[in-house]
Amino acid sequence: MSDAALLDRHDAVLLDLDGTVYHGARPIPGAAEAIGRVRERGTPVRFVTNNASKAPAEVADHLRSLGVPADPGEVSTSAQAAARLLRERVADGANVLVVGTGSLAAEVDGAGLRSVRKVGDEIAAVVQGHSPKTAWPDLAEACVAIRSGALWVACNLDATLPTERGQLPGNGAMVAALRAATGREPLVAGKPQPPLFHFAAESAQAADPLVVGDRLDTDIAGAVAAGVASLAVLTGVTTAADLLAAGPAERPRYVAADLAALAGKADELEIGPRPGWRVEPGGSALVVRSAGGRDAADLLRALCAAAWESDLATVRAADDQAAATLAELKLG
Repeated sequence: MSDAALLDRHDAVLLDLDGTVYHGARPIPGAAEAIGRVRERGTPVRFVTNNASKAPAEVADHLRSLGVPADPGEVSTSAQAAARLLRERVADGANVLVVGTGSLAAEVDGAGLRSVRKVGDEIAAVVQGHSPKTAWPDLAEACVAIRSGALWVACNLDATLPTERGQLPGNGAMVAALRAATGREPLVAGKPQPPLFHFAAESAQAADPLVVGDRLDTDIAGAVAAGVASLAVLTGVTTAADLLAAGPAERPRYVAADLAALAGKADELEIGPRPGWRVEPGGSALVVRSAGGRDAADLLRALCAAAWESDLATVRAADDQAAATLAELKLG
């Protein structure tokens, strides 16, 4: 095994936010310190979010309020990625109908296009991002433009978004309404599609970035689609059971409990057999034996390797230490 640090392998860290750096208005313990250590190494950091409703400066302000130093230039949003997609596909100065916030409209204007809110002159494209003020008249204008042949770009397809009141309709729910009304499919800028990660990596001038996130279906799937390495952390929605059952399109290269792992050694964080654990197929389950191992995250790395190779996601302990560690992972 190599003693190389994880960040010796990767030239930027692309961080998801909710579930990875914070939970809404609460910072995840240790996250700010871990990000600080990344900065001390001189490794660029980008905060990558599907949220298209806030400008980078607002996202940076929220991070700083939680004790995480951040500059607006370090924030990469799906609105920025959507504006880039539009710039690549429509002529300079073209009219783009915006369904979303003023921040999204500003990104469109900043890309050399002209944001509008109603169908009037020829509409080259429609861009759609979340806004709590989106209503039927906004969708009606977009429907007319899309059915008339305008390019349609969605910032993301998140069906819901987390709030203090629970999960509420997200941009994907509004996209679904237009999909039903038009029979069309949008280009998607945000996770799990590659454009947002490509935009963030280029912003950091990174050739081999590391994506870090808590969701397999957005963060990790987006990294796989973009062809870059990823680290899944267990501070958000993904569980150990989710990881064992993950298909090829949602499998990270590394797994860790939290962002403290960014200071760790690459080989020790990579999914694969671990010296402290023995994991072997045994009938319809993976049988786990301790060979001196006690660390739950290390066992999870070994379990993922065995599960993905064997297509077995059920586990069984062969000794007391294995049983205790599987219980810690809420497996078994």
